[in-house]
Order: sequence, then C-alpha cells, then structure tokens
Amino acid sequence: MNKKFARSLRVDIGAQVSLSDVLAETTGGWAKPDAERRTKENLAALEELQYQLYADGGRALLVVLQGIDAAGKDGVVRKVFTAFNPQGTSVTSFKVPVGSEVSHDFLWRVHGACPPRGTIGIFNRSHYEDLIVPMIRGTLKPKQLRNREEQIRAFENMLVNEETTIVKFLLHISRDEQWERLMSRLDEPTRNWKFSMGDLAERQRWDLYISTFQHIVAATSTDVAPWYVIPANSKWFRDLAVSEVVRSTLEGMKLQWPKASLDAKLARRELKKLR
Repeated sequence: MNKKFARSLRVDIGAQVSLSDVLAETTGGWAKPDAERRTKENLAALEELQYQLYADGGRALLVVLQGIDAAGKDGVVRKVFTAFNPQGTSVTSFKVPVGSEVSHDFLWRVHGACPPRGTIGIFNRSHYEDLIVPMIRGTLKPKQLRNREEQIRAFENMLVNEETTIVKFLLHISRDEQWERLMSRLDEPTRNWKFSMGDLAERQRWDLYISTFQHIVAATSTDVAPWYVIPANSKWFRDLAVSEVVRSTLEGMKLQWPKASLDAKLARRELKKLR
C-alpha cells in the first residue's frame, strides 16, 4: 500500500505543479486515528530499515526538506525522523553562506554534508535555498538561475551514481494556515523566539514564493531524485505521508544483510565453553 500512496505524491518529470490552497488541505481520504496508527507502524519499520541500511553499508539516503516559513520542516524532523538512531543520522540546515562558503561555488558546502554510505542525511533547508532566495530577491540573471538548475540536477545525479538515494519533500501549506501558525508563535510564550520581523516581509511575498516553488519542483524533479509534494495543513497527514514515502524508498533500495564472516555453529560451540 505504501508504494501506491507514495507514488500519488510524486512529481512526474515535466509535470505542471499547482500549489493550490485546496491541495494543502488534502488528507487523501484518511481519518486521523487511522493515519496516526499507520504512522506509528511506519516509524517502527523505519527504525529497522535504518539498521539494515547500516548493516548493508553500501548505500546512503539523503532526505531534502523544503517549504515556506511555518510549513513544518522542524516538525517532520521531530515527529518522523526521531525514528532513526542519531548515531547514523545527520541533520543539516543551510542558511545564508558565511565566511569561506561565500568564496566557493554554491554546492561546495553541500557536498561535505552529504551522508556517507550506511547513514541517513536530512537537509532541513537545502541546496535549493541557493535557487529559491535568488529567484525571490532577483539577485541572479535568468541564465545564471538556469545554470544552477542544471548544476543541481547534475550534482544529484552524481550522488545517485555513487549509491546515495535521494528523496525530496516540499511541505505545502495554505496561505491561511501559514497565518495561523505565525500567529500561534506570537500567542505562545514558548514559541515567540521562532518569530522574527523578517517573517512579515516574507509573508508579503506569498504569491512569489508559490510560483517559485512550482517552477523549481517542476524543473528539478527527476527519475533519480524525485520531488514529493506533501499536503501539510494537517500535521498528522504530513507525518503519515512523509513516513510512507521514506519507508517505501528504503524498502525499494533492496538492502542486504551482510553474510557472516564466520562459522556460526563453530562460534556457538566455542562460546558455550566460556559460559
């Protein structure tokens, strides 16, 4: 079932992407209790699959999270990816380049954060920030932006050729839902720190953000590094959808348990002697 569910969220190559408010509200016919039950099952499966990924040792998984402010990127990390053992998981957030990062190409800092084989890497904001921000701010010419799109596709293809599986999520919320979440940050003392006055300026660019996301997802969803648009107004459905896709992705990697390097029967006999 999870493969069919995951496939329904995937952006096909060349497909038109429409990030409507109606789409953000979708829950795919799921009821909340059933979704939460299934999510719990998925998280248990993810724990075992991560262990198998580590044992296999020949593959890595890279998860990319993008979304407008308050879309729930941190929530996904907290609610879904805590299923993973932190010893084999890294979470990286790419913000404004600083220091030596400015002196290198825009993918230089990203490559160093990619997960080694046997592990999982999560980009909570990613190399796509270096497309999104210039498109929103108008700081790069159209040809430069097209070059970056090509470079990202080539970079991701190279990672896949080197045994990293990539899955990319765009968490999509409606305009009204973002307003509610931003307001809740001001209403709750424990969340005030997450609000900045800059959020107001970004809120005014809502339509530009939506058109930018639509373009980028359509331009960079490939067979080897697909985008999945996750309706995220309902947090419980967001968690279900992400966990379904990640589970389906890991299962599709056909991970193998390594063969024992010893004679188990002989080792068992010798161990019994040391009881």
